[in-house]
Amino acid sequence: MKWEGNRESDNVEDHRGEGDGGGGGGGFGFGGRSIGIGTIVIALVGSYIFGVSPLTLLNLLSGGGGGQVSTQQSQSPARQPPESDEMARFVRTVLADTEDTWGALFKAEGGTYVRPKLSLFSGSIPTACGTGQSASGPFYCPGDQKVYLDLDFFKLMQQRFKVSGEFAEAYVIAHEVGHHVQNLMGLSEKVDQARRTQSERQANAMSVRLELQADCFAGVWAYHANQDRKILEQGDVEAALKAATAIGDDALQRQAQGHVVPDSFTHGTSEQRVRWFSKGIESGQISQCNTFEARQL
Repeated sequence: MKWEGNRESDNVEDHRGEGDGGGGGGGFGFGGRSIGIGTIVIALVGSYIFGVSPLTLLNLLSGGGGGQVSTQQSQSPARQPPESDEMARFVRTVLADTEDTWGALFKAEGGTYVRPKLSLFSGSIPTACGTGQSASGPFYCPGDQKVYLDLDFFKLMQQRFKVSGEFAEAYVIAHEVGHHVQNLMGLSEKVDQARRTQSERQANAMSVRLELQADCFAGVWAYHANQDRKILEQGDVEAALKAATAIGDDALQRQAQGHVVPDSFTHGTSEQRVRWFSKGIESGQISQCNTFEARQL
């Protein structure tokens, strides 16, 4: 992925070293309950270590059956990552690229894109959605409009699932920014309200549609970023598709327990995640990402 020399965002905060190593805290995410892209990965790893069902760990990591957004959280004053930190520079550059892409797309539709903050952290961090944990992977909180990222997640991708490459990492960031786009469009709130009146099975199905749309939005970003700034190199798209495949619900459950439980899916199958990311990166059109009205996911 070609990124060096491109604009870097000023909206990255560095809270690394301030966490307590991952202890305590509850669920977080849109409406107080959303699963970050890494939660199911960590649940799988934890199931091997502790001998607990990954579905049980998923429920614990996502805060159980729901919850209200916490407004009592506070963070220490934000600081910028050091210029010498190349990984942080990469994150700042990817975030800037999403800002430029979504800013242009919103403007073309007569809207204004509100840029999210991205907080780098380690261990745990207070958020407007409760205490965020590294163990839950990257996530987005609509209460403070921030993406939260522990860079160790990228090491886990490489070590556990043999997924590497900067564009695969950029896909993870773009997916979480996709949740911010959903929040600005009012979709996250609508989904959260609907889920509160649904059964667990129905709520999970809504989560799948929300996550697949975020994958598609990540693809839309990649399409326009490459059109405008020629960021893609040979093998980049394949790396992102490999990442999407590795974190499909079916692939992870099959590895953890030898079988899949479709009603428990919250992110979508490997095939679905690949398909919706591909729709976005091939078309570059937001209209192609309407997972909520799609008859077939």
